[in-house]
Order: sequence, then C-alpha cells, then structure tokens
Amino acid sequence: MEQLPTIDAPKNNKINSPRTARYKSMLRKLLENKLAAAAGVFILLLIILAVFAGTLSPYDPTEQNYADTLQGPSSAHWFGTDEIGRDILSRVIHGAQVSLQAGLISVGIALVIGVPIGLISGYYRGFLDEYVIMRFTDAMLSFPSLVLALALAAVLGAGLGNAMIAIGIVMTPNFIRLIRAEVLAHREREYVEAAKASGLRDWRIIMFHIFPNTLAPIMVQATLAIASAIISEASLSYLGLGTQPPTPSWGAMLSAGQGYLAEAPWIAIFPGIFIFLTVISINLFGDGVRDMLDPKMK
Repeated sequence: MEQLPTIDAPKNNKINSPRTARYKSMLRKLLENKLAAAAGVFILLLIILAVFAGTLSPYDPTEQNYADTLQGPSSAHWFGTDEIGRDILSRVIHGAQVSLQAGLISVGIALVIGVPIGLISGYYRGFLDEYVIMRFTDAMLSFPSLVLALALAAVLGAGLGNAMIAIGIVMTPNFIRLIRAEVLAHREREYVEAAKASGLRDWRIIMFHIFPNTLAPIMVQATLAIASAIISEASLSYLGLGTQPPTPSWGAMLSAGQGYLAEAPWIAIFPGIFIFLTVISINLFGDGVRDMLDPKMK
C-alpha cells in the first residue's frame, strides 16, 4: 500500500521572526556591556527593596528608641541608628521608595507634557513653534535646573508631591527640544510624504508614523532623566522643600546627618552611598540602552 506523503506541521514563525531575532541581538549587546549589566542588576535589586520595603526592613523606619541613639553599625543595626534611635538601614530601604517614586513620576510628568508639545511643534512649525514654544523653552533652559526647581517648589509648597511636579516641569523643556528635533528629522522623509499622499490625516501621521520612530531617543533621555530627578528630589529634601519628616528620604537623611559627621558619620554616609550608587547605575544603564538602540554601535 502506497504511503501517503506526510504534511509537516506549520512551524511557529514568531519564535524565529526577524523582530524576535533583533530583540535577542539588542539584549545580547546590552549584556555584553558589563558595566550596564551590573548597573541593571543593582537597579533591579533597588526596585525589589522599594517594592518590598515593609517586609525587608528590619525595623519601623519612624520608630524612635532613645536608648539606642547614635549607635554605630552592629549586628542589631547594620547601618547604625540616628540621633533619636531610628534604624538607618530601615530608613534607607524606605527612602528607596521615595527616590524611585520621585524619579519615575517626575519624568512621567515631563513626558506627558513634553511629548505632545514636541510632536506638534516639530510637525507644524510656524509662528507658534518658532516664537512661542521655542522661546519659552529657551527661557526655561537658561536657568539652572536645580534653581528653577527650588523656586517652583517654594511657590507650590513643601512636600513630595509638589517637589515631583516642580521637577517634572523643569525637565519638560529638554524633552520638548529632543522630540521636536526628532520630528524635524523625520517629517521630510519619504514615508511621511507617502503617508500624506495617501490622504492620511495629520494626527495619524504623527501618532502612527513619526512618533514610533522617536521612541528610542525618548527612552534613552527618560532613563538618564530619572537619575537627574533623583538628585533633584534629594536636593529639595535636603533643603526642606521635598519629603517632609518623619517620612524617610535620602536627601533629608543627609541633611539630618550633617550635624553629626564627627560623632556619627554613618547617618550621612549610608544614604549618600545609596544616592551615588543609584545615580551612577542609572546613568551606566542609560548609556547601555543608548548603545543597544543605536544601530551604528557594534
């Protein structure tokens, strides 16, 4: 009896699709950058600490114990205690929540405001772009970012929420200029001209043709901006305009510890170390993401 030819089952093309291969290649390029990979691991650990701070911290970060004031690092208190007996390790862990929240929300505010303005400004150009949006953006960029954030926070009032709003507003001009420049580079290209010729409306061209091509530089800029937002929040908290006591904040801990540098330096050293490691890790990881997304980098 003649055997019928077998029909091979269709293979899953999604697994070996060009897009999947490109993603694997990008991930491999990121992992080959040892500094960026190590920075990514530290950021992941920091996120875990922030998310599970209530479980991982050994003590209540606001609990005062006057019998253990200014105790050095020990098995009971790994990072020591502060001037009113609060555990420094617990406060550092909970301070990670504040810093990451401030970084992410501030950059989110800047993106929500800056992306639409940059897209519209770069696509339509004209008087509104050249003489209103760009001049206002240049005026904001002429001030040091921390000074402007300090002024806005002073007007809005002390508190973490107002500090995040102030930092987000200060960062907005950077995203406007970046996105506008990207839109100007893409608006005259052939695929945009073809979309216009096919009768697509402007908003569809902006959202579905130009905007996706600006995501790579936006991701890189947003990653680096998170580090700047964390420094700004720590600075505002240090000056008393950010996170308010008794909520733990790395900047506020630095401010409280400056008066005890001679007798209890650990109060300021440990939050300072975490600020340094967090900022440099985000910057290194952002550089790795930039290299990963840049087709010219090999």
